Amino acid sequence: MTLNPWRLRLLSQLDALGTVRAVAQAANLSASSVSQQLAVLESETRTQLIERTGRRVRLTSAGLILARRARSILDQMDAVEAELRGLNEEPSGRVRLGAFQSAIHTLVVPAVQHLDHPHLDVEIVELEPHASMPALLTGEVDVIITTTDFVELPVPPDIDVVPLAEDPIVLLSPPGQPKTDLKACKDEPWAFDIPGSYMANLATRLCRQAGFEPRVVGRFSNYMLTLKHVEAGLAVAVLPALAVDPRFDVVAKELPVTRKITAAVRRDSRAAITVVLDALHTPR
Repeated sequence: MTLNPWRLRLLSQLDALGTVRAVAQAANLSASSVSQQLAVLESETRTQLIERTGRRVRLTSAGLILARRARSILDQMDAVEAELRGLNEEPSGRVRLGAFQSAIHTLVVPAVQHLDHPHLDVEIVELEPHASMPALLTGEVDVIITTTDFVELPVPPDIDVVPLAEDPIVLLSPPGQPKTDLKACKDEPWAFDIPGSYMANLATRLCRQAGFEPRVVGRFSNYMLTLKHVEAGLAVAVLPALAVDPRFDVVAKELPVTRKITAAVRRDSRAAITVVLDALHTPR
């Protein structure tokens, strides 16, 4: 029996993402190509790995076992490749680092700038907390900066988490119209992040705890657009303090809420990933 690593990765992604279409999008393939490759994997293993339920597919018991083992197999292969490239003890290869928007320029860029390893390349990928943990689990990225306060995604047991910082949550209001607390914003228009995101869920939860349902007039995945909207007097908003660019004329009031910023990696990560993790953990 010969197991193809690429097809194992597709099976692992199917376990994590749930649908062939989602796997196809992640792998930049057509859904039919993914299905064909999974069929080849079944032929290679001489085992039924997938079964259809209506128009959807799901993994069989054997498919689940292989998908879970595949993650460990792929991590070990990556580690061996890194060891062969790094026999001179110099970290090398590519490390894919996923981080949410406000952490990229404040945490990620300074850490990468201080890395002094000429054969180590760091690819930075913008990933909000609701997307970063699935990407880490499927192997799309090697390290993530996220927040463990995102209650919809509990941390799996095979993931190591390293605390990095705490970030206050602030209430933003236009210049000349400062708001002191959330209750004072009951009748104000609101700018929110996109539905389902960490900040959209947090802002909704905070408004409801203050006793009202927010009237949302704008949704932006880019914090700069949110800040511009508030600066123009069109809305109020809730953002992390790290996201507040001082170039925008807004009033920021700290709320009694903070988010814990953490880095996360899969256990038994290769040396190059550990070097990047150490750089993120070092104060600047």
